[in-house]
Amino acid sequence: MDKKTLLVKVQKYRKITKDALAKVLVKKGLSAKDKKTAADFLQVCKNYFSDSDYFEKKGELENALASLSYAHAWLDAGVRARLFDAKGDSRLFTLP
Repeated sequence: MDKKTLLVKVQKYRKITKDALAKVLVKKGLSAKDKKTAADFLQVCKNYFSDSDYFEKKGELENALASLSYAHAWLDAGVRARLFDAKGDSRLFTLP
């Protein structure tokens, strides 16, 4: 894939993941253990999201795109595990 196409994909998936991060909420009524797990999921997501920025600035667009994929996957996993409320958004999340 050429660099321009890859950059467009990185920008597209950065926006999608940023929107998903802004929308998702930790579900109410979780046990203390599940709240900790949800916080861990969010932190891993944010770390991968940050990594994507780092890789993009280095010109490593494949790694930037992979990092965004991992970031979004952690959010999706949290939704599927019923740790996060996705507010019924089946565009940004794979709902259970």
